[in-house]
Amino acid sequence: LYHKVATMSESRSKPSPFAAFLTVGLIVLWYTANILTLLSNKWLLSSSNFKQPVFLTLCHMTACSILGFLASQLSPAMSLKPVKSKQQFSKICFLAVIFCSSIVLGNASLRYLHVSFTQMIGATTPFYTAVLAFLLQGSKENWTTYATLIPVMGGIAIASGAELDFHLLGFLLATGATAARALKSVVQSILMTDPSEK
Repeated sequence: LYHKVATMSESRSKPSPFAAFLTVGLIVLWYTANILTLLSNKWLLSSSNFKQPVFLTLCHMTACSILGFLASQLSPAMSLKPVKSKQQFSKICFLAVIFCSSIVLGNASLRYLHVSFTQMIGATTPFYTAVLAFLLQGSKENWTTYATLIPVMGGIAIASGAELDFHLLGFLLATGATAARALKSVVQSILMTDPSEK
């Protein structure tokens, strides 16, 4: 009986080949969409006469809303949930403002910096996430986690100094976008772990 139960639990824990293929496919699709979005934003904001990062963000948010609604209608795992209270609605709005701010700042930084450099700055997101999680949640990571952030931050500092087309405003905008993304993750974690919000 024990062997049968163990075999059943093992069979449940092993994902099917289709599920593994779907997961890998979705990850590749996400990376491809992310890269294409960055490159097209860079081309629009620096190589053409289009100089409206806020309107570009509006287009981005509209597309996200439409695709999110379609996904909620097609997939039962992503069904829409009603807002329970005004307090919850205000928290969702705050999260949306942070998210939009990160995209506006990131789009604006592309006018001054190369995509590769903004992505390099974006690699510091774990540092900002760890700092903000400690300040807002009081959560502490293992010392090895903090130790791994030191070479990342050091590498970014060296790369920033060696960047031929370094632009201070672009750097500050990209850093602000990175910090906003980290803040969004922390606030999202707070909302999702709060029992009163479920």
